[in-house]
Amino acid sequence: MSNGWVLPDELLRDAPAYTPRPYELADLELLLSGAYAPLTGFMGRADLASVARRGRLANATPWPVPVTMQIPPELTNGLDLANPLDRGLVLTDPEGAPIALLEVTDLWPTRHGTYGVGGTVRRIGDGGQGPFQRLRRDPAEVRELLPPGRVLGVIADRPLHRPQLAQIAYAVRTLAAHLLVLIPTAESSPEGLPPEVLVRSVFGARDRMPPATIVTVPMARHGDEIWDALLRARVARAYGVTHVLSTTEMLTGGGLRMLVPRELAYDNRDGQWRWRDDIPPRNRRLALHQEEIDDLLDRGFPLPEWHTPPAVAKELTRARPPRRHRGLVVFFTGLSGSGKSTIARGVADALRESGDRTITLLDGDVVRRELTAGLGFSRADRDTNVRRIGWVAAEVARNRGLALCCPIAPYARARATAREMARAAGAGFLLVHVATPLEVCEQRDRKGLYARARAGQLTGMTGIDDPYEEPTDAELVIDTSVLTVEESVRAVLVHLTETGWVEPRLQPA
Repeated sequence: MSNGWVLPDELLRDAPAYTPRPYELADLELLLSGAYAPLTGFMGRADLASVARRGRLANATPWPVPVTMQIPPELTNGLDLANPLDRGLVLTDPEGAPIALLEVTDLWPTRHGTYGVGGTVRRIGDGGQGPFQRLRRDPAEVRELLPPGRVLGVIADRPLHRPQLAQIAYAVRTLAAHLLVLIPTAESSPEGLPPEVLVRSVFGARDRMPPATIVTVPMARHGDEIWDALLRARVARAYGVTHVLSTTEMLTGGGLRMLVPRELAYDNRDGQWRWRDDIPPRNRRLALHQEEIDDLLDRGFPLPEWHTPPAVAKELTRARPPRRHRGLVVFFTGLSGSGKSTIARGVADALRESGDRTITLLDGDVVRRELTAGLGFSRADRDTNVRRIGWVAAEVARNRGLALCCPIAPYARARATAREMARAAGAGFLLVHVATPLEVCEQRDRKGLYARARAGQLTGMTGIDDPYEEPTDAELVIDTSVLTVEESVRAVLVHLTETGWVEPRLQPA
């Protein structure tokens, strides 16, 4: 397979196009930049089998884990592996802009109903989108910039607080090494920080670091901790790293020296960070856990300067303002007639009276008319309906509004997608299960839907001939056969108040 493979422009235009999943896009960028060398493309079956069996590619080159891509079955119709001119697949970003051309040389069905594809990739786009592009450099370029000798690599997938900065400074002194900070930017951090916020927070700590080279790298998590660790180690080696410092519990490996410092603590006597056992218990403060940091930010309390540099704290506070100033999606789910819309309207009215929040009410019937007209009630259409509602709500919350949604949303996966969208927008998500029993909903039957379904005049009715998957992850459960409308509204407002999403004065008397 040749890296010099070229397709005429007219054939390139006729090639099928596909947008890979986020982690596949990240792998694609690493393949194109040389960070995954010696790989030049996605692995085929021979390489996958060899890696699984002996940790080497089919040509005996050491390689730790699979790097693969899958495509939907319908795309295979446009590929003909026997004809070099009909095996090109254009890979695009989420906006449809071409990134690379994949020459498919291996194609096979998977157990997930998709097809695995293997073959060499080459860039056909400019590759220059997203913030902080000036910090994204190819491994070869970075290696040219590094001084000779040891290079300490730190993969900063989280903000660097004073304990991590003290560890880094100690390791640099001990090794007499140059510091290379690699910031993953293909996805949000494990705490949900957008990549640009993570970059700004790392730069906020730069004056507390030894002299360093800082680059961004399109690394993403694949869902397997060991695989991710091994791939990160390969990427670090490609950038010239000789030693890796672990500032979290993430495993490392891949032939690099790994340094795992002892636990540090803050010494109240002189304001220095030292090894925990070197400080008397009465004089030491232990590093804050992430849950404690999140709680301080959620309540609007400042991060203590002994733990977090002010410039880092400023970026984290901007990205995670107090809950009362942050966007929120309140997602009501329940059977038709359960009282979702009535409760949501009551909550919306109470919040509007205060004037502290911008309120958007996405009622199920209104959404069906204005946003999702034309959709039916098949499982796919129901999921599409909930996904569209979730997307709109997340955009409202991204801009620090409060969105109240009240579709039936019978399927757990669609509800989880709505939650993920809100969190990706930097917003909160509250799932309210209006768990009114089916028999009560049928007695109400304001729209006559249950009667028609029981008479066989209507199919696909949730609770009758279509399942309702009861939530197991709801933050609040309300049964309107037990509570009045006023009590139900009060329960939601009390929860919002107690969890800090609205001002205390909004709690009903």
